[in-house]
Amino acid sequence: MSFVSMPRQDLLLAIDSLAQEKQIDREIVIESLEAAIAKIAKHKYGEEFNIVANIDRKNGAIYVKRLFEVIESPAAKGDEYDANTMLTVDAAKKYAKNPVVGDVVEDPLPEPEFGRMAFQTARQIMTGRVRDAEKGRQYEEFKDSIGDIVSGVVKRIEFGNVFVDINGKAEGYIKGTELIPGERLQVGDRVRALIMDVARSNSGPQIFLTRTHPMFMEKLFVQEVPEIYEGVIKIKSVSRAPGSHAKIAVETSDPSIDAVGMTVGIKGTRIQPVINECHGEKIDVILYSDDPAVFIVNAMQPAKVAKIIVDEDTRTAAVVVTDDQQSLAIGRRGQNVRLASQLTGWNIDVMNEQTEQERRAKEFKEKTDLFIAGLDVDEMIAHLLITEGFRTIEEIAFVDGAELESIEGFNPELAVELQNRAKAYLAKIEQDYKDQGHALGMTDDLLEFDFIKRPIIMKLGAAGIKSLADLADLASDELVEILGEDTMSGRLAGRVVMKAREVAYGITQDEE
Repeated sequence: MSFVSMPRQDLLLAIDSLAQEKQIDREIVIESLEAAIAKIAKHKYGEEFNIVANIDRKNGAIYVKRLFEVIESPAAKGDEYDANTMLTVDAAKKYAKNPVVGDVVEDPLPEPEFGRMAFQTARQIMTGRVRDAEKGRQYEEFKDSIGDIVSGVVKRIEFGNVFVDINGKAEGYIKGTELIPGERLQVGDRVRALIMDVARSNSGPQIFLTRTHPMFMEKLFVQEVPEIYEGVIKIKSVSRAPGSHAKIAVETSDPSIDAVGMTVGIKGTRIQPVINECHGEKIDVILYSDDPAVFIVNAMQPAKVAKIIVDEDTRTAAVVVTDDQQSLAIGRRGQNVRLASQLTGWNIDVMNEQTEQERRAKEFKEKTDLFIAGLDVDEMIAHLLITEGFRTIEEIAFVDGAELESIEGFNPELAVELQNRAKAYLAKIEQDYKDQGHALGMTDDLLEFDFIKRPIIMKLGAAGIKSLADLADLASDELVEILGEDTMSGRLAGRVVMKAREVAYGITQDEE
């Protein structure tokens, strides 16, 4: 079969059919065919010529022509002159009435015949271009689908990694670590997964899938619960131990709607399909609250919380439970409290009532000793300050003096004296810190870098990081190696290094 020997309308029908089959733009198919015809024409008339082919988009007529650039003279072009692609004004008059320098004139050529070799060449060119266009279309399609759930059939399994045929359009890849623990997929099984990332490659788009990501569970609920799909109920956060236990926080602005009940469904009809898809994963549906204490108490379900103490500055919460609830609150291998922490974004410490009393007594003594030593006051004044809610000497130094004066038994003179002593104590601490840093050879710009805590800064100084520029020049993994993974995660190290570069060199970067 020849591309150009067929009737012209049939040629357009074939183009439309191919474009529809490959789901690519009709124009791409036409341009591919034009490139193939131009290649055949060059084989016949000479590779040295600038030959192009055009197909009429309405009637399918094929036009082949040789193009020439109109120049003033060969000498004007110098080394760039090419007699095969350039003509002077006089020579160009053979192809155009009034050519001027800079014009492109056309020399119509007969349509080349498509012999067997020519046909093979044209087919290769078209196949290659159409395949590239198809890969590009697939990449663009799936690139915009990151975060969506797709369904496919298991095509093959290699070393625990699963390759999925996504509706015949592309191939997805699920790493063994992205499969739910305990599930065993077989070739031919239909599977749903979340598109985690899409990358370009020579063989087509690489589509990375996951079944363990919290967003996978979130999108499953969107599919199963109409109120979530419509936005009446919102999912605030999800935490998962894939295949074992998960928590999902929901809320609604409509007081007439039971967000938790709607999500679970009557007798669990809505949540059960999600549980089945997640290989029997136990799911706690939690009611979200803007009040951190209420949200944390809800997140600790099924355990019942007797009391909670939150510290908003450090985003930590002490959850107090009775002895019979402690193991339930912590969960097997700490799973329940860990999931609650991930769900709320707070560090949660579970303790029984006796431990909490001991902790409070210890904290009270530590604050008492700090105030006695730092402010040079007796135990009674220290106890009064703690009872009034003061936790640090900084708070005493910079609080409005009227708050100190309002404490029973205090007067303006005592309030001023306490603030002066507090400021003197802080100044001494500051000077001691600077002296220690200078003794290590550290510069003030690093010592005053308040993005990280001072003990960490001193640890950097001891490790040979003497200036903010030294810190900025580190890679994040080098910083983690210096401080240890227990002190700083790789993600936080990256943020610290970028902040140091911003301060030291003025290099700015948006932070999440």
